[in-house]
Amino acid sequence: MHDVAEAEAPRRSDDRTPRERMFGALRSRTALAIALALTLAAFWLLGYAQGASGSDLLSLTIWGVMLGGIIALGAIGLTLVYGVLKFPNFAHGELVTFGAYGAFTIAALLPAGAALRPFSFGWELMAGMIVTMPLVALVALAVDRVLFRPLRVRGASLVLFAMASLAASFFLRSVVYLIWGSDFLFYYPGRANPALTLPLNIRIQADQIFVFILAAILVALTWILLARTRMGKAMRATANNPDLAQVRGINTERVIAWTWVLGAALGVAGGVMYGLASQLRPEMGWFLLLPMFAAVIMGGLGSPIGAIVGAVIIGVAQQVSSSFINPAYGPGVAFILMVIVLVLQPQGLFGQKGD
Repeated sequence: MHDVAEAEAPRRSDDRTPRERMFGALRSRTALAIALALTLAAFWLLGYAQGASGSDLLSLTIWGVMLGGIIALGAIGLTLVYGVLKFPNFAHGELVTFGAYGAFTIAALLPAGAALRPFSFGWELMAGMIVTMPLVALVALAVDRVLFRPLRVRGASLVLFAMASLAASFFLRSVVYLIWGSDFLFYYPGRANPALTLPLNIRIQADQIFVFILAAILVALTWILLARTRMGKAMRATANNPDLAQVRGINTERVIAWTWVLGAALGVAGGVMYGLASQLRPEMGWFLLLPMFAAVIMGGLGSPIGAIVGAVIIGVAQQVSSSFINPAYGPGVAFILMVIVLVLQPQGLFGQKGD
């Protein structure tokens, strides 16, 4: 009987077979970090093999960090909504699009000023972005009140929330088509945006430097809000255990409202920065959605810091891969990295088990 009990007792982690230990090591965060680093190194080697110089690859890497800043602004909103409301919000890309087009419209209504050299834009674009943030936040709150709040009251499943967000995405994109049309738009058509030459023959536009600095400032302010303010602590408490948060006297509906406001405001900034770096089109938020989701999954669902790290990795991978494949396949690169994460460590780099 003693031998049988020993045979039926669960094995300790130290008693695992070598094969089990090997597979356990392969599914660790360390293995995931190594795999991602090797993937980026392979992209560098492939670009070099296709004739790209070291300075070109270094420039693409820096551009990728700045693209990662744009992706991070949207990805933080996604991960906050998932952390508090526990569903993937497919309509978040359209909030990014609304932000870009809203700033375009408001900037056009303001007196056009000279470019703020060395940048290509004027003060009216920054004013348009600031004014658009609360407007898009109201749109997000309206969508929550009309669509998602009734589902919360009824205790709907995750699938219903995901499908509802997808329906909201199609509806909001249709509104963009109705108001602004389907043509590509530019904030400053025809205005020169010369590149700066930095040490090591790195070429970069001044606008890209601004995009990165603004993204870094907004990300830092978001971290301070989440870590230091009362509302930030309430948001983290609600994300960890909404029932316990309610028992402790936290107004979870108010927390949810602030989550939408913060996510929408960051999405507006990301949309404006993305539009400044490229152009405006109704599908721009939808095209950014896959890299944003890939960043959130890579960093760990519900982790704002993880979303930032994942966004930078995605941005660098997309830019460096353009040295050996068509840049139009950038979202495919994000998808490949997302698959690597799901295979090796579904919780991501900073996620917790059970997320």
